[in-house]
Amino acid sequence: MSITFDNADHSAAPARPPAWRPASAARDIARGAALWRTWLALGWHDVRQRYKRSVLGPLWITLSMGITVAALGLLYARLFAQPIDAYLPFVALGFIVWALVSGVLLDACAVFVAAEGYIRQIALPLSFYVYRMVWRHFIVFAHNLLIFVVVAFVLPVQINGATLLVLPALLLLAANALWVGLMVGMVCTRYRDVPQIVTSVVQVAFFLTPIVWQPGQLVRESWVVDINPFFHLVELVRAPLLGAAPSAMNWSVAALMAVAGSACTFLLFARYRYRIVYWV
Repeated sequence: MSITFDNADHSAAPARPPAWRPASAARDIARGAALWRTWLALGWHDVRQRYKRSVLGPLWITLSMGITVAALGLLYARLFAQPIDAYLPFVALGFIVWALVSGVLLDACAVFVAAEGYIRQIALPLSFYVYRMVWRHFIVFAHNLLIFVVVAFVLPVQINGATLLVLPALLLLAANALWVGLMVGMVCTRYRDVPQIVTSVVQVAFFLTPIVWQPGQLVRESWVVDINPFFHLVELVRAPLLGAAPSAMNWSVAALMAVAGSACTFLLFARYRYRIVYWV
């Protein structure tokens, strides 16, 4: 009696899904953007839900930030011997823009983990959750801008044609926030120790970024400011609101970050997008 082995069963086994899916990644990002009405509404709902049944509601965000700006602005103006009429608007905008930048970076660590229930049950594009998170922080940023309005009303702040540059600056900041949210979200979902690293980096970056101190206070060590990407993102929005145009380096660094970061993030998203549902 002879025994033969049929290899047909092995060839009929289902093939593994391709690892490289750029078309699926592009469709995900496009479909997420097309659902803008939904993530706009949910982002606003997130902010309102955080302060549900409170008297001031989302204005608590503005109040807490205003207290911080007033206390630290007055203190450091005295410590650094800076004129209060120029220093307080600088500090106010520094804190407001930093809250946006750092908030997106920290929230990105849990953007997919926090949406685990939705990801496992609802067929929404994964980029949808990043759009929602970034929009939520821009709502908070808009609330905090009320602080600068009050400061500008009390102190002389120059408003001129350069102030209009804040509009393209915010668009460029949003472009950077989207790729950061998507990339950090993927990495932190896969490696759960990374959020602690990100938190530590943000804490150190605050002291290395001109928020409560001015770039002009560094003379020989000015390179510390030039190589700091957080400074360029903050200054891109702060300078126009103070009546000055951002420098060419601010625009160049922010634009380079947006292009290079978006390209790298798309490559990672196309490679690992289908795995995120197993990582959460």
